[in-house]
Amino acid sequence: MNHPVIIVLFVSSLFTISLSRKVEPPTRNAQIRVMGFVYCDICSNNSFSRHSYFMPGAEVRIDCKFKASAPKTREQIAFSVNRTTNRYGMYKLEIPAVDGIECAESAIASSCEASLMWTSSKSCNVPGYKTTSDEIAIKARKPNLCIYSLNALNFRPSKNENSLCGH
Repeated sequence: MNHPVIIVLFVSSLFTISLSRKVEPPTRNAQIRVMGFVYCDICSNNSFSRHSYFMPGAEVRIDCKFKASAPKTREQIAFSVNRTTNRYGMYKLEIPAVDGIECAESAIASSCEASLMWTSSKSCNVPGYKTTSDEIAIKARKPNLCIYSLNALNFRPSKNENSLCGH
C-alpha cells in the first residue's frame, strides 16, 4: 500500500539528482577533417572526363599548418602525414580536437596542401596535378567540425589515349 509513495519518491529523487549535475559547456576546440580525391586523367587535359576514374591505392602526402586562435599567443601546429586513397579514390585525415583551434577563426589562419607520392597503377602512373593548396573550408552541421576539401589530384597514362579523347 505504500508502494506508490515509494515509487514517486524514488522517481523524484532521480529527477533531482539529474538536475543537480553540473552541465559541462560544449568544447570549443575543433575537430579537423582534411580530404580530397585522386583520379586518372585518361585524356591528359587536367579535367575529369567521362573516361576518367577515381584511383584507389594512390599515396598522398598532406601538409597542414593551424594557428591557435588565442590573442596572446603565436602558437602553431604543423604536421605532415601520408594517406592512401580508398576504393573511391578518396584520402582523408581526421584530427581530434586540438586545444586553441576553433573552426571560424582557424579557417583564415590555417592551410593544408596535398601532394602525390606514388600509385600502384601500371596503366595510369604519370603525375598530372601533383600538388594542391587550393582548399574549400566547408561549414559542417556538427559544431566545431572543420572540413577542408582539397582540389583533386591526378595521374595520367604514360601513353595518350587519342582514340578515346578525340585528340
